[in-house]
Amino acid sequence: MRIWQKLLTRSSQGQEQKTGRDEILWRLTWRYAIFAAVALAFIAEFGPASFAQRTSSTSSKHGFNVYGDVKVDESQVTDDQRPQVLDVILYTKGDMVFARQRISPNGRYRFMDIFSGDYYIVIESENKEIARVSLFISDTSPTDIKQDIALEWRATGFRSGNGPGVVSVADAYNRSSSNKSLYQKSAREIESKNYPQAIATLVGLVAADPGDFPAWSDLGMLYFIQKDYEAAENSYASALKVKPDYFRALLSQGRVQLARKNYERAIESLEAALKLDAKSASANFFLGEAYLQIKKGSKAVGYLNEALKLDPVGMADAHLRLAALYNGAGMKDKAATEYEQFLKTKPDYADRKKLEEYISTNKKQ
Repeated sequence: MRIWQKLLTRSSQGQEQKTGRDEILWRLTWRYAIFAAVALAFIAEFGPASFAQRTSSTSSKHGFNVYGDVKVDESQVTDDQRPQVLDVILYTKGDMVFARQRISPNGRYRFMDIFSGDYYIVIESENKEIARVSLFISDTSPTDIKQDIALEWRATGFRSGNGPGVVSVADAYNRSSSNKSLYQKSAREIESKNYPQAIATLVGLVAADPGDFPAWSDLGMLYFIQKDYEAAENSYASALKVKPDYFRALLSQGRVQLARKNYERAIESLEAALKLDAKSASANFFLGEAYLQIKKGSKAVGYLNEALKLDPVGMADAHLRLAALYNGAGMKDKAATEYEQFLKTKPDYADRKKLEEYISTNKKQ
């Protein structure tokens, strides 16, 4: 199936504007997307030594609500070609999952208590990206922001050079009628945050069809949310057994292995992911983090700098990791330079004063 995208943006005050789309389209940067709960669980596992506070990726002001209708024109496809469920994912510009919801086509999503900053809203079907919208929330934005997205679902079409990713019939996973019902059931359970029941439903689905790699990936995501990291890793491994070149699964598997402190295995997964997509800022960042954890700072530097090159704003936290590395090696001038670069990108960082004091003390004149 092919997708044409029409983007409709308007605030709760009735203002409308076209939203642009930055071209950081992953060949697919995992987006076996981990729920916001997964992203937060990962950050919690590593703590502030690995990531700046969530407010360092966005402004410190929060309390914004983003919602909208995802309208799908299905008039040009048959019943078998229609999408069953859609994932609506809120990413920071550094490809970190902030929030995620699963909805039915023509349904409404809502993300609550969002920080101000730069985001993408990504729509996925069958774990394939089909639409991407840039969203900027300033401190002066209205509290309630409405972002509608309209999609036209077609059996044939073309890929626009500047448009979103397109899903073809070959990309979708074909299920029997009974398995489609199970997958839709799991979608409703995930949407209602009934994760234990969703796991049970998906376990039944993969038992009936072990080749259903999207279902295996959903299981990995859910197990990660439940902090059952061993089960999450096993689920991603099952997805990769069916589809070894599944970039998203490789990236997510690497993240799980990092959370489990299996750094060598994480490096294997993330290096394999980078072979599929060398331009993934997230894969470079996490690979750099893995090398930091095994005390191979010289290798970490290259990957962290590459992440910054690919996404200087979204990957700004890499400056903090580099600064910590240089500081530990006694290279305080270089650490001060990294802190300077970080503050240029994130001028509203909560601990700005502390970093400025470090820079003032250690920066060579």
